[in-house]
Amino acid sequence: MVTTKSLFAAKGLDERSLEFLSNAIEKNNLPGFDYFEFKRAVMALEQMDLDEATCFKSAFATAATVGLTKEKLVETAGYYRNVLLKEKEQFDKALESQNATKVTSREQEIKRLRDQIERHKAEITRLQDEMAGYLNQIDQAETSVKQEAEKLEKTKSAFEQTHQSVLLQIEKDVERMHKHLG
Repeated sequence: MVTTKSLFAAKGLDERSLEFLSNAIEKNNLPGFDYFEFKRAVMALEQMDLDEATCFKSAFATAATVGLTKEKLVETAGYYRNVLLKEKEQFDKALESQNATKVTSREQEIKRLRDQIERHKAEITRLQDEMAGYLNQIDQAETSVKQEAEKLEKTKSAFEQTHQSVLLQIEKDVERMHKHLG
């Protein structure tokens, strides 16, 4: 038996899409003998290894017995063409919607994340500059602390030496007082 899908099958077609379009044609099949039934008859005759012209003429001769004219055949072929065009419109709308959901919104998310990375890089650079400034302040403060500590150590050392010297002088003076003053 010739299936609707096999009526339009050709090498390299997408199975899922062919199934979908074949179903659309079947759902919208007009009553009576028209292009759709004519196409089935032609395909059935082609399976008998008849040439194309014989297949078309034989199928049309049979169809003519039930009142099908060439004009009606062409008109109903146009009807099925329009069915497929409407399916394409719906497919395009669904595809556009899917594109918006799965592609465009993801592209926007990627852009948002890249922008966030750039902001973070700028923040990292600012923090690194700030840290470099702090490190410079620390170096200056450590140098200053070392210098002040050395000054204080010198001052302490000088004071202690002077203090010892003055105490020693006083002790010697007290000794001399005892010695000379009796």
